[in-house]
Amino acid sequence: MRVFCSMGAILLMLVAAAEVPIAAQTKSEAAATAGSQVNSAPASSTEQQTTAPAPAKVPPAADTNYAGPMDASRYIIGPQDSLQVTVWKEPTLSGTIPVRPDGMISLVLVGDIPAAGQTPTALSADISQRLKKYIQDPVVTVVVLGVNSQRVFLVGEVGKVGPIMMTPGMTPLQAIVSAGGLTQFASSKHIYILRSVSGKQQKIPFNYKQALKGDNSGVSLLPGDTIVVP
Repeated sequence: MRVFCSMGAILLMLVAAAEVPIAAQTKSEAAATAGSQVNSAPASSTEQQTTAPAPAKVPPAADTNYAGPMDASRYIIGPQDSLQVTVWKEPTLSGTIPVRPDGMISLVLVGDIPAAGQTPTALSADISQRLKKYIQDPVVTVVVLGVNSQRVFLVGEVGKVGPIMMTPGMTPLQAIVSAGGLTQFASSKHIYILRSVSGKQQKIPFNYKQALKGDNSGVSLLPGDTIVVP
């Protein structure tokens, strides 16, 4: 009986000794797993911050008052156009200058200068020549900022009465379409163009039906024309 009790006690001690390292190993593995999860969390956050997309760049808004690029050697300046005259190293002589209805502009030192009918290149040379009396070797640049002279006018039975901007080569038919077309009361057979020549008004007939068929020979628009639709 004593031998049996002694053997039972020895077996209990062996089992207890074996469970100790197993429990320690289990705790060690759990700690290692928790440590790896803690270490991986900041890495994931850092990766998200690193790969975040940059904000889209918004292009600057276009200047709606800008008339667009002009051919300085070909464009003909007209009354009510807006010009930027720049005299190099002379800010007091530079600025934005409107062309008056009489076609003249006014500049410091030189006074009134005819601008209408000239190209920006020719006007630059004219201003430079006039400034030579006051400045040594003046460098002048003329840029067209606003095109207000290249307009035609429509009156009568059209969708929108008033001035419209004239594009290069614009025909009377295109001008009528730009003004919203003819109304239901328009008399297409009696349309005409009023044009001022040497201070006198000329009346130029315009055949609307022929123009629709593509026959528009001999009829072209000039700045300042008025299309009358009875």
